[in-house]
Amino acid sequence: MGVDLHRNRFTVCTLPGNGRAYFKTWSIGRLEAFAKSLRADDRIAVEMTTNTRLFVRAVEGRAERTVVVDPWKFKVISASTKKTDKNDAELLAFFLSKDMLPEIRMKDKELEKLHSLAQTRDKLVKQRTQLKNKINNVFAGYGILFKREGLSSDAQLREALEYDIDPVVNVEVKVLVDQVRSLTKSIRELEEVIKKEGEKHEAHGILRSIKGIGDLGASILLSIIGDVNDFSDEKKLAAYFGIVPRVSNSNETTRSGRITKHGSKLGRTMLVQCALIAKRYSSFLAGFHERVKRRRGGGKANIALARKLLGIVYRAMKNRWVFTDFGKFQYVQLA
Repeated sequence: MGVDLHRNRFTVCTLPGNGRAYFKTWSIGRLEAFAKSLRADDRIAVEMTTNTRLFVRAVEGRAERTVVVDPWKFKVISASTKKTDKNDAELLAFFLSKDMLPEIRMKDKELEKLHSLAQTRDKLVKQRTQLKNKINNVFAGYGILFKREGLSSDAQLREALEYDIDPVVNVEVKVLVDQVRSLTKSIRELEEVIKKEGEKHEAHGILRSIKGIGDLGASILLSIIGDVNDFSDEKKLAAYFGIVPRVSNSNETTRSGRITKHGSKLGRTMLVQCALIAKRYSSFLAGFHERVKRRRGGGKANIALARKLLGIVYRAMKNRWVFTDFGKFQYVQLA
């Protein structure tokens, strides 16, 4: 079965093996009825979308196998010229019958909730940055310039409110400052929950033992990685983060380009931030970063450093290492 899933309905294409395709469209409200209609030997393919987890939970245990398809890798549907629900469902069913679908991992429920919290925090942080930039632009228009890290504290926001530029502009600034303060409060609330939920997992302590990865960073990285045993080697984990180079082949020539960026942008950003702090505590990482920086520039050096730290993260989680002295790479293994 191939399932084209939408917010309020889903279209199912069934290929029973007799050469014919059978179609039926269900409302989301009848998802449980669909699940009860399944047989133990049914196989289902569905693309990853906003409510795929709801669908998977409903059919779990009722079919032989449910394949969640990575939409980035399965370009047949996204590039299809015949873009209809039935066509998409039939393509999924056909490629499932050939066992040719790129499957995506489904993390456990607790880690998915943690990941959702981390994504929401990231969105709010970006919104806050945009509002701060707007405040800076408003004042710059009147020749008032804040320092680069200006407006990062409530004291600096109060200072911005003390300026009396123009009645209309004053109202705009007040509204912007109120919104920044509201977002800051919400971000702090989310960070407290993210840290608390992250600490429930053994891997959180492992990640925290790596100098440079704090409580928040450990929780966010954990929410993205999930079960490290899902990755057979660290290259697979690096590819999941989108922090491996693009490779192009032409005849007998192989070229490596920029990183793919196919993975989690939130994960890459957090990894780079943690890596830049970690190199302060590790002469090995600091030396590696400096060598790459001299040859290829700061930007590429930061990415290479993040990739190096990800290798350490992978081995620590895989082997259950807790570092006692990260700078000297001394650790103990959990029982």
